[in-house]
Parts: sequence; structure tokens; C-alpha cells
Amino acid sequence: MSKTKLTINNNGSVKIEGDFEIVDKNGNAYGLQGREVLSICRCGLSQNKPFCDGAHKGHFEHDAIAFDLPPKKV
Repeated sequence: MSKTKLTINNNGSVKIEGDFEIVDKNGNAYGLQGREVLSICRCGLSQNKPFCDGAHKGHFEHDAIAFDLPPKKV
């Protein structure tokens, strides 16, 4: 089983690669038709949410630079 990798793209989607399942709020799985790579919408403009359809181009700006979160609250 390959490790799941999420890549936050500049000005765009979240790319998911590896072995994963995507479910709705009720736990029902989306039919991914064997895909091992796909992109999730971050901008809210996609007509195919939760999946990216490229509608963000020119309408969404975010420089994806990794950073450390603050410590977990206990």
C-alpha cells in the first residue's frame, strides 16, 4: 500500500496521490473509478465540488509554503 500524499498547489487545488478513499458527510464513498491521483477544490468555484475543475484559474491566490503549526493544545 502506497503512502497517501497531499500537495497544496499554489493558487489552486489540493492534489491527492496514493491509496485513499473520499467519503461524503454520511460516510458514502465517491466512485473514483480507480483513480490514484486527483485534485480537490480549495477555491469553492468548481462546478464539480469537491473535485477541482480548474475554475480557480485567475480567481484564487495562495502561495503554498509549508510552515509549522503551533503545539497541540492538551
